[in-house]
Amino acid sequence: SFFDGYIRLFWYVVAYIPVGFPVLKEAAEEISRKDFFNEFTLMALATIGAFAIKEYPEAVAVMLFYSVGELFQNHAVNKAQNNIKALLDVRPDIANVLRDGVFRPVHPEDVSVGETIQVKAGEKAPLDGTMISEASSFNTSALTGESKPSTIRRGEKVLAGMLNEGKVIEIRVEKLFSDSSLAKILDMVQNAASRKAKTELFIHKFAKIYTPAVFFLALLITFVPYFFVETYLFAEWLYRALVFLVISCPCALVISVPLGYFGGIGAASRNGILFKGANYLELMTTVNTVVMDKTGTLTKGVFNVQEVHPVSMDRQEFVNMAAAVESYSNHPVAKAVVKYAAGSKNDCEVSAVEEIPGHGLIAKVNGDDVAAGNAKIMKKLGVTYNSQIDGIVETTVLIAVNKTFAGHIVIADEVKEDARQSLVEMRRLGVRRTVMLSGDKDSIVQKIAKKIDLDRAYGNLLPEDKVRRIEELKKDANNVIAFVGDGINDTPALALSDVGIAMGGMGSDAAIEIADVVIQTDQPSKIAAAIRIAKATKRVVIQNISMALSVKALVLLLGALGIASMWMAVFADVGVALLAILNAMRILNKKF
Repeated sequence: SFFDGYIRLFWYVVAYIPVGFPVLKEAAEEISRKDFFNEFTLMALATIGAFAIKEYPEAVAVMLFYSVGELFQNHAVNKAQNNIKALLDVRPDIANVLRDGVFRPVHPEDVSVGETIQVKAGEKAPLDGTMISEASSFNTSALTGESKPSTIRRGEKVLAGMLNEGKVIEIRVEKLFSDSSLAKILDMVQNAASRKAKTELFIHKFAKIYTPAVFFLALLITFVPYFFVETYLFAEWLYRALVFLVISCPCALVISVPLGYFGGIGAASRNGILFKGANYLELMTTVNTVVMDKTGTLTKGVFNVQEVHPVSMDRQEFVNMAAAVESYSNHPVAKAVVKYAAGSKNDCEVSAVEEIPGHGLIAKVNGDDVAAGNAKIMKKLGVTYNSQIDGIVETTVLIAVNKTFAGHIVIADEVKEDARQSLVEMRRLGVRRTVMLSGDKDSIVQKIAKKIDLDRAYGNLLPEDKVRRIEELKKDANNVIAFVGDGINDTPALALSDVGIAMGGMGSDAAIEIADVVIQTDQPSKIAAAIRIAKATKRVVIQNISMALSVKALVLLLGALGIASMWMAVFADVGVALLAILNAMRILNKKF
């Protein structure tokens, strides 16, 4: 009856309002901004039209499923943001600063460089600084993605956001809060979403043309058949046009493509890799040439004893004697010897120490005359030794006792544990050429290159020489170059390369600032991980675009022919969007 029809309409309107009002509101706001063709106006027109031709269930279903799709999208975005929120949560609100002999709680932004702060067990370091206390264990997972605790000793760097898991410690502040590593990381991640990938920009441009095109096609579907179909029914062809509008809504594309890149950035952050934008994530998939600095990138940048060769005396006695003499020097090589001997009992009595610049040290050790240094000091004292030692590539410390050669110690910068494996992984991921550029002497560079199986290596380079080498590689238009470095001298090369990657854990502020990607763990293996994440993200984005366009094309054709119903239209729009969102979420759950 007449009243039954109105009661039925009333209940469908009641069901429609909660799910339809947000979309209608968005459509009105977009129209007020003179944007007439978007997914919101399409949904609004399609559902209001469905009410007009008394297809009430379809009208409500379209909005209901659209709302469900929005919930899934919000869940996916929230999950992607969890990694960023985890970074935001590591910002300490209080710093305990030593003032007037008492530790006072103040905001980290009010602490000056040079002041001393206290960090208790279970607290996060609020600022970058140097450890004053003996040592403590730190959880660095919020900054690096690595769960393994690391021990930081007196004189070493502590970064804001590191969690103190040991005892109460004191740190001398080296940077203002705004200049701290943590503040820069947060800024990078928060701004990453604003730098769009080319695919993402294309989809937005495509949607701006596509949406008005389907709107006018829907008008044609409604009215043109009037001139060609004998049994033309306006309601029938309007229904087909409304189905066409719902199918053509570009939600799946507009939502899933940015979400795919956002998920990739989130997954990378969780792995200690910070992409400064989706554009760099996309560019990383095409990298085929990786150029690396040596010190701090492929090697640890810390001198360590590699070999000990005493001539006749006991090995431990030889090391203790050398360390006892070298403990009077601040030279990095001397410190390496002292560090190597640390932990063993050293009862050597040292006196009459004299340092000869550019040569080494001479001293009395337990009554014996001991000399420790390079070949120059041996020559000066008239000590003879095997000349083959002079051919050793690495730095050598020669030891003489009572003007008789007692042995030598080989010291070198240590290659990072994962350096060789990272090159294997890079080649597997499509990197055709790996190159090392270093300012170190060429003999050392070539030895390391051979050890880790690099394609090419060049030593004795100044910063401008590194730039020249990259310019030579760029002459080949097929080369897409990623440069990896950590020092101030690497910044010109980072800026010139297609993708600049900085080792951020111990890297210079200048390198981190200019790089496109920052590796927080300083591990070369993360270069391969960055390429893996980028390729996985690109695959998901292409899958989503292919799926959305193919399903929509099929159902659009069926809709124009009158075969597809509004329910099929709902699947083609919201269903495909849901599948695309779930597909994008796989990146966040995947282990790299």
